[in-house]
Amino acid sequence: MKRPEPRRSPRIATQSPHRVVDQATSLLLDYPTADLTARLPMVAAALSEQPRSAAVEQLTAFVEHLRGRDLPDLARHYVETFDLRRKNCLYLTYYADGDTRRRGVTLVRLKQYYRRAGFEFGAADLPDFLPVVLEFGAATGDRSLLTKHVLGLHLIRLGLVEVDSPYRMILDGILSTLPGPTPTDRDAVLALARTGPPQEDVGLEPFPTGGGR
Repeated sequence: MKRPEPRRSPRIATQSPHRVVDQATSLLLDYPTADLTARLPMVAAALSEQPRSAAVEQLTAFVEHLRGRDLPDLARHYVETFDLRRKNCLYLTYYADGDTRRRGVTLVRLKQYYRRAGFEFGAADLPDFLPVVLEFGAATGDRSLLTKHVLGLHLIRLGLVEVDSPYRMILDGILSTLPGPTPTDRDAVLALARTGPPQEDVGLEPFPTGGGR
């Protein structure tokens, strides 16, 4: 399946700590390219200016991880981690809606939500792609979509822990800025981890869930 083309803002937002974290995370969670590696000093500098926090520390550590790896290795690990494993899918509505018609309706409503906030994105982007959701938070200060999909974020983290991926640092950073899970949330995450998202195969062309480029 084809993922959204990289479409990151050329600057790091600096209006608030969460906006800096969200913009930096959006960049770091995208497919690694030469453009991303060239921006790493800018990302590190923006993070260094923020108050010390778990999120800033995790993202700073991940920047150092990227700096110490060759680009082909980073790209290969990214594909193996996110494009070839449904458990690590970065399309957030997949965890609640799965490959069902309901997800199509959810994506349309999400696009409308963005447009009402004055946020436009490329036609190749799906609005539930986590880097896009993070960029929306950085641009607007509205983090409600992250809170709404916190169970999906926990599931992504579990998948990253399972394969011992350094990207776990990024999910730990995001989750440290959001309300902690309730016992009900934990039960829901464990249930979804066991059963997987909803499926609806008859008469439906599946939506992208993070397959190969």
